[in-house]
Formats: sequence, structure tokens, C-alpha cells
Amino acid sequence: MRRSARAAGVLASAALLLPLLSAAPPAGAEAPRESSLQGQFARAAARHGVPESVLLAVSYLQSRWDAHGGAPSVTGGYGPMHLTDAVTALTEAAPHHSEGEEDARGDSSRAVRSGAAVPVPAAESLPARLRTLERASALSGIPAEELRTRTAENIEGGAALLAAAQRESGLAASADPADWYGAVARYSGAEDSATATTYANDVFDVIRTGESRTTDSGQVVTLPAAPAVAPATGQVAALGLRPPATGPVECPRSVACEWIPAPYEEFGEGDYGNHDKANRPSSQSIDYIVVHDTEATWDVTLKLVQDPTYVSWQYSLRSSDGHVAQHLPLKDVGWHAGNWFVNAKSVGLEHEGFLTAPDSWYTEAMYRSSARLVRHLAARYDIPIDRQHILGHDNVPGTVTSTIKGMHTDPGPYWDWAHYFRLLGRPITPSAGPDAGVVTIRPDFGAHRPVYTGCVTAGEACAPHGSGAVRLHTGPSADAPLVKDIGLRPGGQDSTTGVNDTGARASTGQSYAVAERLGDWTAIWYLGQKAWFHNPRQEPTAVNARGLVLTPREGLASVPVYGRAYPEASAYPAGVPVQAVSPLPYQLLAGQRYVVGDRTPGEYYFAPVFDSSGHRVVRGQEEYYQIQFGHRVAFVKVADVRVSQA
Repeated sequence: MRRSARAAGVLASAALLLPLLSAAPPAGAEAPRESSLQGQFARAAARHGVPESVLLAVSYLQSRWDAHGGAPSVTGGYGPMHLTDAVTALTEAAPHHSEGEEDARGDSSRAVRSGAAVPVPAAESLPARLRTLERASALSGIPAEELRTRTAENIEGGAALLAAAQRESGLAASADPADWYGAVARYSGAEDSATATTYANDVFDVIRTGESRTTDSGQVVTLPAAPAVAPATGQVAALGLRPPATGPVECPRSVACEWIPAPYEEFGEGDYGNHDKANRPSSQSIDYIVVHDTEATWDVTLKLVQDPTYVSWQYSLRSSDGHVAQHLPLKDVGWHAGNWFVNAKSVGLEHEGFLTAPDSWYTEAMYRSSARLVRHLAARYDIPIDRQHILGHDNVPGTVTSTIKGMHTDPGPYWDWAHYFRLLGRPITPSAGPDAGVVTIRPDFGAHRPVYTGCVTAGEACAPHGSGAVRLHTGPSADAPLVKDIGLRPGGQDSTTGVNDTGARASTGQSYAVAERLGDWTAIWYLGQKAWFHNPRQEPTAVNARGLVLTPREGLASVPVYGRAYPEASAYPAGVPVQAVSPLPYQLLAGQRYVVGDRTPGEYYFAPVFDSSGHRVVRGQEEYYQIQFGHRVAFVKVADVRVSQA
């Protein structure tokens, strides 16, 4: 598992969740054909006495109606209804995603703190929410293997579970969706009332707003909007679930949170774990939110963050139902991103999942909880909702040349950034005409399926899967070599199609300055070179955008690029060791342009000791711009460049 972030908190209110961005379906949809996916939902709903809108909305919240080719989710959930069989799906956690080992703290002022052994939970210890397929089989009479692999049977099993949940709530099989609130809450498998309530609220938000989309089977499924539905939220009290956990959580009321603290423990000889005390944002700003995936199951994730010899993050998010756990106060610094400058100014979110298992898909419930949490944090700390500030762990730069190869690559090319930003209320859309000087990467996630290798065996192709990343070539041709990353490969070797190789990859939401356009190909400035990606007009993989760009100031042939924005030597007071301002091995050359993010003073948070009374922020006069330099962001000195509007 990776050092990342987790969140938790307490939800005591049954008020309906704040709506996320959703698309209401067109009016007047035709009646579903018998063999269609829409028809399968209709038949299963009628057979089990479940309102079709309830069945559709529950399925949407779990899978967005996708079947994923019979592959399980990260929590062992199969098919559109996410029937869980984690006993069958359980495998050992994947290794860290890097060619070396990342120091999660990312600061040379103290000993490196990295990984711990990742335990694998015993099957018999798995909670009921991870074993619903077995019960669906007993209720429906459908063999477990068919529930896993056949869509119609999977929907039938989910309908049987919902009908049973309604009976167990002591309620009749009403035709009114509002009467099924308690059954939906029970379907979540949550053990506490806050998580069950949050899940049910999200399902009914889908019912009220409606949805329509083309699934991974190529079929359009539609749920008409029913804004007048007012569910009986009081039904959750009759489920007998434990009350919300208490603790000093910092979560919005629209997500279910609990407090599971990471330890702050001294070991002697100057060593301690697993985070640093701070006074954010009073002493320094919080400018970033870093998205990770856990590379472990939920239970393993919680064990790791509670290990004082391991590392830490602020929040963890559970895949099955979107439940959140918080581990650190937001004022403290987690060790999760591998770059101390970023750690000191960020909040880390760990999402239950596995990068190299592309079909171990994320649920809609987790995407929605994560989006609500990010919106809350962004509003609290005035963080712009864009890809310069909402970073993947794979967008965080190495601190110096020697750390580049060890940086992690999660959440990787299978995280759906486009959908995530729609949920954040900031969909990625064009903001300029066809001759714009900036493009923002935006392929169609479901249809865009570049081949990646190395998910299971080195060199072997990964299972086909939607991706939000484009591949970058040295010329306007798919046969041209991939661009090089001399930080990852100092010997000058070409980048590869490896799922963990970020050397020739640009991801959804990232913006780059246009270097050239030729037919169906667009070139951008990337890692000090011209990089081409396929961008046909009929099926574009980027949108045109406006933005500020920078280039070396007049008279400079090149300027250095940095992985952190540290102050000049004269800014450090006595007792605080000067941190080297060491450039990365790349060059930003005259004539090249890169999109500008933040402007920030050089800053270093000194916190290498357990006693926090000596911790302090060092801030200098030297200023930096953050830029989108490659797949990862980087920093250049303001004095070295000039900025213009593209």
C-alpha cells in the first residue's frame, strides 16, 4: 500500500446529501426491449416487487450500470448490482507503484520512512457487506458463478436482496420508491447508521435528478428524473445499526466519517512516527489535495495507518459504500506524497483500490464521497478545483534527481478524472477556439483504451480498460518512438507502455502549451521537448483552452526546473539547516512554453524532531511558479521566466 491519506468523521444528520452534478435523461424514452439491459432491470424489478427506479438507482451508485466483463471491483463486487464475493476475489496486495522505493515523507532532514509489510486478511474475517453474492444466490436460486458473470442474473440477484431488505425492515413491497429508503440503507451493508444514511441519500439523489448513460456493453440505460420523491428517512432508525462513531472529525455533513487516528509516537534516538505536528493553515497555506489509491483492502489500510512505524495520510475512503475515515487533524502534516514541500501544503486522500488491477473498478459511491470531501476541503482552504491543485500521487514531482525513479504512480491511468471533475462541479470543457495556444487533455474515458503492459506480468498486455491518459510520441505517428524521460531513464532509453511508466503520458485535466498541430495530431511542450499525441477532430482527446504560459526570459537559453520551491539560503534562521535548492535533470529551453499554475514564495517547513515546539516555517524572498512540465508538476523561479497569455 502507498503512503497516502484517509478521512473519517461522524455524520449525525439524515438530511439529504448535497446533489452532485448529474445529467437528467431525455424525456419520452422508448419502452425497453426484452433483451436490452434496460429491459433486464425492468423484468427483475417487476418479478421481485421492487420499484424500477430504486433498482436502477442502487445499481447506478454501485457500478453506473457497467458489468466490467465479469471482473470484480476492489472490494470483490460483481456486475451492475455489485454483488460482493470478496472471498473469491481476495488476492494479495500489489506492490508499490514505482521502480524504486519512495520516501513518503520526502525530506532529507531525517531518516527515510517507507513501507511496512502488507498483511492479507483472512477470508473468515470479512464483514457481511463483502459477502452479499452468497446470500443473493440463496434468495434467488441462481448459482454464484452466474451471478458473477451474467448480467441479467446479477440484476436478478440484486433485486432479490433489495426485496429481502424491505421484508426484513417490516415493510410491504410498495410501488412508491419513497417507501424503500430503509431497504436501500440496508443494501449498503454498512454497519453504522451514518454510512447507511449517506448511501441511501445518494441513491435517492440519483432517483430525483435522473441519469442516462451508455454502459460498457454499449447500451443506453435511462432513469427518468423524479424530483418529487421524498423518502421516509426515519426508516434507518429501525435497522438497529450502531450509531455514528465520535471523534474530532473534519468532514462535511454530506459524507459518513469516523475518527481512526494515526499514532504520533517517539521511538528514541530521534526516530518517531508517523506524521508531523503543524499549525496549518495559520503558519502556512494548504494548497493541494493529493489523490491516492491504497494498494490494499480497507481492513489492511486501517491497520497500516495505525502502525506508528509506518506512514500517514489524512483520509481513507472505502470502495463498497464510500465510507470515510480520518486519521490526522488537517492542521498536521501527513507523510504520503514523497515530497516534503507538497506534504507540508497538502491533504492526502487514500482510495481503496489497486492501480495494476484495471478491472478492480472503483464504485460510484466512493467517487461521490470523495468528490464531496474534496469540495468541502477546497472551499475551506480556498483551493482551486483544477488539476494544478487536485493532484494524483503520480503528478507529484521527485524532490531531487535521485528521487525521481522512486516516486509513486497511483492512482494511475484507470482513475476517471473526467467523471471525478464532473462530480466536483467543474467539468472539463473547451474554453477557447480551434487555434488555441493551450490544450487540456480530455479523452473519452470509456472509449479510449490504449494498451498498457505489466499489470500482472512484465511485458504482457493489461486487460483492455478505459483510460484518461494519452500517450506521447516523438513525431505525429503512432509508429514514432515514445518521448524520453531522462529523470526516469538517465541513459536515454525510450519510455514504455508500462502501466507504471509515466515518462510519456499526459492525463485528463492536465493543460499544456501547444507546440504544433498537424492533421489529427497535436504537439505539446513536455519535459523540455516536443511531444505528439493523437487528437483527431472527430474523436478529440483534448479540448482547447486559455491560460497563462511562461518561457525563459530574454537572454536565457534555458532555465532550471525544480521539484520543490525552497527558500534561498539567506532566509534560514540560526538552528535551521539550509536546504539545498537542487535542480532536476531537465531543462526548460528558450522558445518552449509551459502552462502556469500557482505563484508561491520559497517555503520550507522545518519539522524533523518529535518535539513540535521547535517546528517553524521558513519563507524567503525568492518566488516560484508551478508549471505543468511533464506528467508531474514542477517549479521554476519567477526571476528566470516571463509570463504571457496564450
